[in-house]
Amino acid sequence: MRPQDVVTPPAPPSPAPTGRVELDQAEAALVEHYPRLVRIAYLVLPPSLGRNRRVLTAHALAQRSLPRGRTVPANAGGTAAARAGGRPENAADPGYLYVRGRVLRQALDAGLPLRRFARPKRAQLPPLLPHVWGLRVFPRSGGADELALDQRLSALSGPGRAAYVLRALENLPDADVSQVLTDAGVGDPHAALAEADGMAGSDPALLDSAEFDPCSLQARPTDLMRRRQHAKAALVAAAALAVCGALLGLPGEGWGPDGAAAPAYARNPSAEAALDPGRLVRVSPTAWQYSARRDFSVWPARGGLTGDDALLRRALAVWARPGSAVQTSATPATPPGPPMGPPQLLYAGVVDRARVVLLHDGLRVVRYAEPKEGTGGVALDFARTDDADSASASALVAGRTDGNVRYLTAPWVRTTSVRDLLTPEGGARPLRRDKDGLTNPLPSPAQARDCRSWDVLELRDSAADRLLTDLGELTPARLTYGTPSAPKDLGGAVERAAWARTACLLPGVASHGVRSVNLWQYAQQSLPEANGTAAWLCTRAETWRGPGSRVMAQFHAPGTLPGAPGAIAARAEDSPACGVRDPKVLAGVLWKSRAGSWYVLAAGSGQFASLATSGGVDGSATGRLLAVRAKAGARAELNGVLSDGNRVGALH
Repeated sequence: MRPQDVVTPPAPPSPAPTGRVELDQAEAALVEHYPRLVRIAYLVLPPSLGRNRRVLTAHALAQRSLPRGRTVPANAGGTAAARAGGRPENAADPGYLYVRGRVLRQALDAGLPLRRFARPKRAQLPPLLPHVWGLRVFPRSGGADELALDQRLSALSGPGRAAYVLRALENLPDADVSQVLTDAGVGDPHAALAEADGMAGSDPALLDSAEFDPCSLQARPTDLMRRRQHAKAALVAAAALAVCGALLGLPGEGWGPDGAAAPAYARNPSAEAALDPGRLVRVSPTAWQYSARRDFSVWPARGGLTGDDALLRRALAVWARPGSAVQTSATPATPPGPPMGPPQLLYAGVVDRARVVLLHDGLRVVRYAEPKEGTGGVALDFARTDDADSASASALVAGRTDGNVRYLTAPWVRTTSVRDLLTPEGGARPLRRDKDGLTNPLPSPAQARDCRSWDVLELRDSAADRLLTDLGELTPARLTYGTPSAPKDLGGAVERAAWARTACLLPGVASHGVRSVNLWQYAQQSLPEANGTAAWLCTRAETWRGPGSRVMAQFHAPGTLPGAPGAIAARAEDSPACGVRDPKVLAGVLWKSRAGSWYVLAAGSGQFASLATSGGVDGSATGRLLAVRAKAGARAELNGVLSDGNRVGALH
C-alpha cells in the first residue's frame, strides 16, 4: 500500500510580468526567499557533484544571481509568473521571478558536460565562495521516502529535475513551467515535462523535508589521511605565523583576560557589572524545594569549575562580544546580544574534552565551551527559555561528542534512563549521573545519519516520568501524547506504539526552537474491502517563541512493519491546527487496497459533520470519515463541514 497526498489540480497559467526589475527589488527577493532559492538550486544540480559540492554550489548560484546593472528587463531571468496561490506567497513579485530564473539557468548550466576546446561557463566550475575548509557539509538525512525520491530525481536529466521542482515546489502549471524552462535555455521543455511525468506516485511534499534543505546542514571531517600528508606544509605555515606574531607583539600561549572575545567597544557601569564573574547570580542548592515555581531560575550553580573566575570572565566577555573565531548559534527568534545585567550561573565544569559554562538571564540559556587544551574552537550557543516550567526546564544539553550527547538535569529529577522509541515493547535502560546531575553520554538521534534507533532521555520526578529528545539544540524537546487541550507524558503501550511510527519523522522539526511535540490520534477508520483499521494522527511541534509551529497529519495503515514511519498526509507551518486554539484537523490520502483497488480516504477530528471531495474524484460522506473509489494517480480537493455549519479545507 502506498499512500499519497490528496492535492488540488493545477491552476491555468498566469501572464508574465512586464516592466523592469530594480537591483534593490531583486536583492530584497533574494534575501527574503534565500532558503527556497538555494533549495531549488540544490534539487536541480546534478547528483554526480556529490552532496558537499552541491550544497556549496547551490549557495554560490543563489548568491551571484543578482543583476549586474541597476535595472534589467522583467523577463531577463526567465520570469514566467507563478499561478495565483503558488509558493512562496509573493511568487508573482518580478524580483523573485527574476532571481529564480537566474538560479535555475545557472543550475542547468552546471549540469552541462565540459568540452575540451570550449570555454567553460562559470556555473560549471567549482565555486570560489562560499568555501569550507576541513569539513564536508550536507543536509540532514531523511527517511526512506526521501531517499527513494532522491534516487528517482537522480535518474532524471537536469531539465527533467527542473520541471518536477517547478511543478511540485513552486506549484506552477505546465504552461508556465514550459516558459520558465525555455527562458532558462532548455531546448525541449516538452521533453522535460514528459520526464517529470515519470515521477507520478512520488510525494511532492517531500521536497520541503530536511533531506533537501541545503541551509540546515551536518558536518563531517574531510580525508584525514590526505591532511596528514601535507603536515610539512602546515608546519612551515605555522612557523611563519609564529614569526609574524612575534613581530607584531602578540602575547604568548594561553588565554588572554577576555579569551576569544572581540575588543571592548563600550564602557558603562551596567556592561561592566554584567562582565564581572563576582556578580554572577548563584542560587542556593535548596532553593528549588521551597520556591513557588520550578524553572531555570531555581537551578543551583553546579560543576567543578564554578570557582574558576578566569573561565567565567572569558565566558561572559565572549557572550558580550564574540570574536570572529567564535562559532555562534542561536535558535530561531533568540536574540544573541549581551546580558542586561549579571546573569545566573547554572554550571561550570569539564564535559568530555571541553570546559563548559551554562548561564541564564531569564530569557535565554547560553552555553559557552572552550577546549581543555589550546585556544581554538570556542563555541557560543543561545536558546530561548522564557516561560519555562518544571517539565520544560528538566534538562539542558551540556555537550556533544562523537555522535553522543550529555545532559545536565534539573535538581528535582530523581532518576534518569534511556528508552528507544522505535522499540515500544523494550524497557528503559538506566543512565548514570554524577553528583552535579551530568549524565553519561547517550547516542544523539539528531546527529545520526539514519533512523535505526531513536534514544530519548526518560526523567522521573515527583510528578511523572517524562520523555525528552535531542533535536540538535540546547534545550531538548518534550514528547507528549493526547488531545491538544490535555497532552500527557507517555506511559502506556498505545502511546509508545504510536510514537514508534512517528519518531523517524522528527528530523522535519529539528533546529526550529521546538519546545514540545505532541502526538494525537484524532480518528480511526475501517478500511474498504475488509483491509483492517487505519489510524489518523496529528503531530504538532510547539516552539519556545510561539510562532513557527509545525503540524503533520499522518496515516498509519495496518500491516506495516513495527517502527515503520507513518505516511505524511499533510503538512503545515505556523498553523493553529491541531493545537489548543484550533484543535480541528482534516487530511486525506490516495490508498491502494490489497486487491489493487484505489480509494480516496479522509478523516477529520470530532468537529466535522460531513466530508466531500471534488475535482478529480467526486464523493461525500456524513460524519468525519470518507472512503471514495478512485483511480491510480487521481487528484481531488478535500473539504469538510463543521457541526456549526462552517466549511473548512484540508490541512495544507
